[in-house]
Amino acid sequence: MSLIDNPDHARRLARAIISDVAIYNREKVVEGIRNDTIFEILEGELQEGRQHFATRITPELAATNIFDLAIVDVLIKRAGKIESPIW
Repeated sequence: MSLIDNPDHARRLARAIISDVAIYNREKVVEGIRNDTIFEILEGELQEGRQHFATRITPELAATNIFDLAIVDVLIKRAGKIESPIW
């Protein structure tokens, strides 16, 4: 399997990985948003996702913030309806 070198494809992969993290950890997401501890609660899952992402893309893309932007877009923004002191 060849590594992804297209930034758009890398963004789609990152978003898919973060979507899976959110789907399989709904309770943790709600708790983390409510208590402003989302990154601590999902630390292991996000690290595993980041490692998987890095194995599928070129080193040049791995050095970007694509994965971090996906966390914000998919995990944080979608949780905006959850009551939280964050917002």
